[in-house]
Amino acid sequence: MRLLTFSLLTALVMSTVAARATQPGKTVLTNWKIMDACARQAQAAYPEYNAESNAKRDAKLNECLSTNVLPPRQSLTSPGSR
Repeated sequence: MRLLTFSLLTALVMSTVAARATQPGKTVLTNWKIMDACARQAQAAYPEYNAESNAKRDAKLNECLSTNVLPPRQSLTSPGSR
């Protein structure tokens, strides 16, 4: 009975220790949230799907990302070479 109690207690402690997020993980999640907010703002500002709106949306997105010191996303107006 004591062995079972000890093993359950150990499992509980180990699971709570492993579930804690690390500082780099928290930073990545914060950056992703900011990038998502920038994308939503750009989409709301230019909701149409034509070449002009896509270019303006990309510019607004990159402006927001650079304001928040985040890397730019790949442009939607010109597909990448593969």
